[in-house]
Amino acid sequence: MEQILPHLDSVFSIDCVLFGFDGKELKILLIERNEEPFKDWWALPGNIVGPDESLDQSASRILYELTGLRGIYMEQYYAFGDPNRHPQGRVITLAYYALIRLGGDKELRPISTYAKRANWLPITDLPKLAFDHQKIYDKGLEKIKRRIKHQPIAFELLPEKFTLTQLQHVYELVLGKKLDKRNFRKKIVSFGVLKELDEKQKGVSYRAATLYRFDKRKYAKLFGKEISF
Repeated sequence: MEQILPHLDSVFSIDCVLFGFDGKELKILLIERNEEPFKDWWALPGNIVGPDESLDQSASRILYELTGLRGIYMEQYYAFGDPNRHPQGRVITLAYYALIRLGGDKELRPISTYAKRANWLPITDLPKLAFDHQKIYDKGLEKIKRRIKHQPIAFELLPEKFTLTQLQHVYELVLGKKLDKRNFRKKIVSFGVLKELDEKQKGVSYRAATLYRFDKRKYAKLFGKEISF
């Protein structure tokens, strides 16, 4: 006799945690929900995984439908499975994160009516978030704080050419603390991953600073070496 297996009613969702830097502030990408539960609340871009999708495919689709962004490389970093995290039943969510350099090519335009709008909001002034999205965001911030200490993720947030002041500012925003200017510069230069350019800042009212570029080849030789601040 053929065994009748029990129906499994848990579903999986994806939530996207995208950090962006506009040259001044570190921001997080949020949507304003247009459906219950939590209608009119701010939330991370997220939705249910499709039946014929891989998790990565689902993450890309959901991000596009809710924000209009495409071609963003995201990494999965944690799973959230509290039985009571969703008012409609058991929803296990997989969180993905990415770091983005904000600019004119990152226009936000939700495709789905599930989101009223999408916006980049400063991490220093976050609204109350729907579901358990504050926990998901907090875990994502912890992740990039750990990574920035031993991997060159800060350069993903900066333009190709940058000043040491801009680089230090990114580290301070992510780590949430001030760093001594002299010690930071001495340490970051000592790793040998920066190429000093024969160029200065342009269009500034103060003394123009020297520009640098991240040297990926030199970094490859230092892979695994922790940078502690």
